[in-house]
Amino acid sequence: MNTLEQLKLVTRVVADTGDFESMITYRPVDATTNPSLIYAAAKEEKYRNLAAKAAEEARALTSDTAQQLSLCLDRVAVNFGLEILKIVPGRVSTEVDARLSFDTEGTITKARELIRLYEEAGIGRERILIKVAATWEGIKAAEVLEKEGIHCNLTLLFSLIQAVACAEAGVTLISPFVGRILDWYKKERNTVINTPDDDPGVQSVTEIFNYYKHFGYTTEVMGASFRNSGEITALAGCDLLTIAPSLLKELEKSDEAVPLKLDATQAAGMTISRIPSDEKSFRWLMNEDAMATEKLAEGIRKFTADLLKLEDFLKKEFLG
Repeated sequence: MNTLEQLKLVTRVVADTGDFESMITYRPVDATTNPSLIYAAAKEEKYRNLAAKAAEEARALTSDTAQQLSLCLDRVAVNFGLEILKIVPGRVSTEVDARLSFDTEGTITKARELIRLYEEAGIGRERILIKVAATWEGIKAAEVLEKEGIHCNLTLLFSLIQAVACAEAGVTLISPFVGRILDWYKKERNTVINTPDDDPGVQSVTEIFNYYKHFGYTTEVMGASFRNSGEITALAGCDLLTIAPSLLKELEKSDEAVPLKLDATQAAGMTISRIPSDEKSFRWLMNEDAMATEKLAEGIRKFTADLLKLEDFLKKEFLG
């Protein structure tokens, strides 16, 4: 078996792409999307119809241009999600507007609307993960949504305290960002990585995985944002890993052995102390972690910038 096939024996592989052909090629269980991936895909002629359809639906509902854009954004995300669900057997993650990252009620309202659109199209909420930034406000929104059977994927996660708060809130899945953690340590601390096990992003996901399995949380861990294939194989055994097509291709071409790195049975026997996850503890521990604080803020800004690019594209091409 090649490296990708070996990895699939111990970890569920998710495609981090908006390109349907890549999903067909690599046969992931689930798929994740975001405005950046949708923007890149929508510019291609073969996918333009999904954006055009969203714009047509938005124009039919209102003549107000601002409302049209908001409706179009929701519908283009769902249209891509619907096409993805024709390919993958599992779930698709659809992202809430990053500008709502500090708005609990706004996030809840937007998530309910996205689920409504999917259900109108005949897709049950069990196949959808609503993607929300792991701010305190985002986690509190997810706690409400999960009680309604709306499953959430908490993204932009860089620290153990974010992960603990998500698990205590009953979140379905978290996406700790491996590569972005490494980026920060290289830039701010001049960290040199000799082996994948030295990678601070790999170490962060390993710590979170062991904490979850030790205390019996059901929240799934999905490593994300990889910079190289070594980070991926160093997390073999993680619940899920979401991987870009370029790295999926690299893994498929490799025959490197994939030993199990993360083991729930071993984690259960470890000595691990509980961390309080109330709001004061959350905000204090985030404040004490410069990397997590900076990368979370930067991530929200980048997600918002990608969303604005998608908005501009939709206005110029379909709503003008």
